[in-house]
Amino acid sequence: MAVTKVTKAAVKRTTIRDMKSLGTYKKEYDRIIEIYAELVEQYAILNERFASEGYQYEVSTADGSTKKAPIVATLESLRKDILAYTDRLCLNPKTIDGIKIEKKKTSALAAALSGLE
Repeated sequence: MAVTKVTKAAVKRTTIRDMKSLGTYKKEYDRIIEIYAELVEQYAILNERFASEGYQYEVSTADGSTKKAPIVATLESLRKDILAYTDRLCLNPKTIDGIKIEKKKTSALAAALSGLE
């Protein structure tokens, strides 16, 4: 099975496509989508590194005890940020169910002309 590399550009394209499909996309959201795509790319890179290092979730401290590995804390933080952005971009069931999507009204003339095709 081929592994697809997660890139910022690919996440942005997919996000815009999904938002258009849901009827929630506006060009004005592109800056937020850019940040979201960057977070997802960073998460994928760090998650791959975490896996390649054997999912080491604890590290030893100077006093001999253990603490959460920095990469785990970073992944947790990125997960929270990504979830917050999916809420803002209406990309999850929790938020999409709570919004009202307004459809553009078609004028009577446009409706009549579309019926001529």
